[in-house]
Amino acid sequence: MFLSTETVSLLKNFSTINQSLLIKAGKSLRTMSAMKNILAEAEITEEFSRDVAIYDLNQFLNCLSLIPGAEILLEESSIVITDGDNSIEYRYSDPSVITAPPDKELALPSEDVCVVLTEEHLETVKKAAAVLQIPDVSLVGDGNNIYLTVRDKKNSGSNSYKIVVGETSSVFQFNLKVENLKLQNGDYDVIVSSKNLAKFQSHSRPVTYFVALEPDSTYQA
Repeated sequence: MFLSTETVSLLKNFSTINQSLLIKAGKSLRTMSAMKNILAEAEITEEFSRDVAIYDLNQFLNCLSLIPGAEILLEESSIVITDGDNSIEYRYSDPSVITAPPDKELALPSEDVCVVLTEEHLETVKKAAAVLQIPDVSLVGDGNNIYLTVRDKKNSGSNSYKIVVGETSSVFQFNLKVENLKLQNGDYDVIVSSKNLAKFQSHSRPVTYFVALEPDSTYQA
């Protein structure tokens, strides 16, 4: 088996969510943060013939980079990375030490607000949060427009940034931590549940992220 550039890129992204990864047999990848507030899932072109537990995903990716274009062999107790002349034997981890998503597919409890957030929206708001040194980002509806905002929720007089991203007849404030927006670059359909969960579905890749909202989020239909 050879891992595509797209799959390696996805593994790098997943390593920012959880340093460990349990790959189940098949053509799907799923990961969950240690705090269980981010879950990501994707379909890949490769098919894994067995379950593979990797404790240090970054280390595994560094091993891949040592032998570019290598074949991946899934042996009984290890992954063998080889190009015929060079090889690395990378031992499987114990699956019990890895925080992995439950087998049951996650679904939103309700779909209350839908909006498209472009790559530009997301990158700009991350930069604004860094410049203003504010860790929070909010999706705010005032009954007319939907804004993506960066501001100190506890200080109405704080510096702030906002951009219009859609329209709504509802009033809400869905709060997230910027550090939890560990998304691959691109545009996303975002569906938010008033039960404090948001779903980010990529336009260009078969990848989906579920991100928990902060408990102080509010919604009025």
